[in-house]
Amino acid sequence: MKPLVTTSIILDTRREKLNKKYPVKLCVNNITKAKYYSTRIDLTETEFQALFAKRLTRESIAIKNELHAIEAEARDTIRILKPFSFSAFEKRLGQRPAQQGQLAFLFHQEINKLTNEERLGTASSYQCAINSLTSFKENIALEHITVDFLNEYEKWMIETKGASITTVGIYLRAVRAIFNEAIGLSLIPNENYPFGKRKYQIPTGRNIKKALSMTDIAKLYYYEPDAANEMEARAKDFWLFTYFGNGINMKDIALLKYKNIQGEYIVFERAKTNRTSRTNPRPITIYINPEMRQIISKWGNLPDREENYIFPILNPTADAFHKRKQIQQFTKLTNKWTKRMAEKLNIPMKVTTYTARHSFSTVLKRSGASTEFISEALGHTNLKTTLSYLDSFENETKKQFSFHLTRFKGENVTHVS
Repeated sequence: MKPLVTTSIILDTRREKLNKKYPVKLCVNNITKAKYYSTRIDLTETEFQALFAKRLTRESIAIKNELHAIEAEARDTIRILKPFSFSAFEKRLGQRPAQQGQLAFLFHQEINKLTNEERLGTASSYQCAINSLTSFKENIALEHITVDFLNEYEKWMIETKGASITTVGIYLRAVRAIFNEAIGLSLIPNENYPFGKRKYQIPTGRNIKKALSMTDIAKLYYYEPDAANEMEARAKDFWLFTYFGNGINMKDIALLKYKNIQGEYIVFERAKTNRTSRTNPRPITIYINPEMRQIISKWGNLPDREENYIFPILNPTADAFHKRKQIQQFTKLTNKWTKRMAEKLNIPMKVTTYTARHSFSTVLKRSGASTEFISEALGHTNLKTTLSYLDSFENETKKQFSFHLTRFKGENVTHVS
């Protein structure tokens, strides 16, 4: 006998959302009437159809599991209600829907939020985390996340999947953030919290940061790129721009606009921290030394408008997704050609744009700069104790320390071309 009340999952394509996707909804039909309920999941038509393919991606599996959990909770609620009414269904479902206690559901909510805020890098990291956890165990509820569960997941990641401690730490910090949010929403009691002292402590990978010696920096500085190879010349200049520019990363270089140039200085806020430091912004001030000024002149856009990007890396009309792709490509190419230059110069370590950032901080430290100065120059926000009594350094001090970065000039280095 056909049930009087049925459920299904549908894609509501009547109106496209701002994220270019459509809402996935739970349809409840009691023969005479149908009502639709939000699952808080948005998909394109292609992504929705992919849920029914024979071979599913990890992302599709995670989403499908979420939707199964939503529909299963609805069916359980319908079975309990005798007689069924939409008002009773909505009231009961609204108390604490089972899907709200599902880890994948909570992750997907957060991923949607991050995507809407154009925090695409973090959204991607969260997606990788839930894909990994779903591969380890399907239909994970918050109650499943115990100290034993976390230890077993860590062991599985390292021994079975060959993942690094750093990767495990990144994924489980995302789980911790989701868990904290769930406690705040009263989805799970505080006593179930599995993280912290005498519980599960998230591992921290030992990231060995290496700086170049002054001799190796001099090799890169004096290196003469192939005149016919514009990519090599461009990579060298942007590596040096990072080194001279307080270790500025590739994303922040791409986002620089001419309005950020204030006299002899570039003043900007890091894209990585401008959200978390919104109530107490700490702009970074970089002295534009002659080398940086020459790089701007050589590779920059025309300075006819303050809103113009300094460098032609981003398409101003592109959306956040495509801008992220453009930054990734810019970084990839810079690292590719910098690596080739380092090999030609017999520099023994791997040289990337991150090496430039660490070399900047190490050179300043060896020059006698205080940790507080370096912290501000790099735009760090995690040294709360230091920053609480540190206002700022005078611009002239920044200018003075900038000259230490070119101490290698005059070193006895054979010019390479």
